Formats: sequence, structure tokens, C-alpha cells
Amino acid sequence: MTPRASQTLRVLGIDPGLTRCGIGIVDVSPTRAATLVHVDVIRTPADMPLERRLLAIAAGISDVLDEFAPVAVGLERMFAQHNLRTVMGTAQASGVALQVAAARGLAVGLHTPSEVKAAITGYGAADKLQVGTMVAKVLGLAAVPRPADAADALAIALCHAWKGPALSLAPGILTPAQEAWRRAEKSAGARRLSS
Repeated sequence: MTPRASQTLRVLGIDPGLTRCGIGIVDVSPTRAATLVHVDVIRTPADMPLERRLLAIAAGISDVLDEFAPVAVGLERMFAQHNLRTVMGTAQASGVALQVAAARGLAVGLHTPSEVKAAITGYGAADKLQVGTMVAKVLGLAAVPRPADAADALAIALCHAWKGPALSLAPGILTPAQEAWRRAEKSAGARRLSS
């Protein structure tokens, strides 16, 4: 495991796909500053039997989890797709990712493409070039990670870290304002339950 400051949150982002499954890991500080840890794409050939492809994706995600030990996982949620074949492959790869994370006791946050785009660019209908460009800028990279699945995985990781739920999985990294917000939410929830 790579040593890191106790104040950072390590997040794995997964852009699921059967042919190309993007995986990206970032360390994010309480100030939202982010650092690239790892990025890759797990590839499986179309002529490989489905069960072998899913096994390869599971093994690739497992290897990354073992090597880099993220504490949170963000996964792209299928929102709308007209191509049934693409939907099925993406859903199968998503299921594998969910199972591998759950086997390690990691909660997974699901994010729609528009949520990820809005978190990274401020615009929910941004195109892939805009997303990739912002990912490179946020992470201080000289170039946009390629292929697009790699940049998308990093965008998912950043979105998950910035949206807040991931912060609750890593105690001790919240800013004072985030801690105050969390206390207020808990207090409001407790009042609703007692009413």
C-alpha cells in the first residue's frame, strides 16, 4: 500500500464496460485537491467467452483494490441507453464491480453520467473532451488520459469524493464546515424519528 497522509481520501472510480472497463484512483484532500494515484483500462476481447471476460474484469478490479487499498468506490450508474447489447455488457461489468467491492466491505456510490459531468465541468451535458480536459486540469496532468474510459473513471472517482458520501466512509478527514453539516443532518434526522 502506498503511504498517504491521513487527511486524504483514496477513491476508486470505475467506468464499467465489457470491452473496456476504466479504473482510476485518486487521493482527495479535505480541500478537494486531488492527486492521481493510478489509472488503467481493463480490456477483454469480444471473442472471449462472456464468463471469462467477467472473470478478467473481476481480477483486474481485485488487483487494483489489493495494490492501492482505496476506502471508497464510485461507479457509473446506467441511466439511459438505446443499444441493448451495450446495456447488457455494461450492466454485467457493473455487477462484477459491485460484487468485488462488497466482498472487501467497501460501499459503492452510484453516479449517473450527468452527475459526473456536472461535478467535473459544472455542466451536466458536457462532452467527453470537456470532461477529459477538466480531469487533466484538476489532477495536474500534461495530457488527457486515454482512452476516454480512463478519463471517465477518474471523473467518477473525483465526483464520488467531492459529492460527500465518500467522506463519511473515512472518519477524520472532514473540514470543520463538513463536520458541522454532518452534525446538523444527524440532529435533524433524530428529531424526525422522535416526532
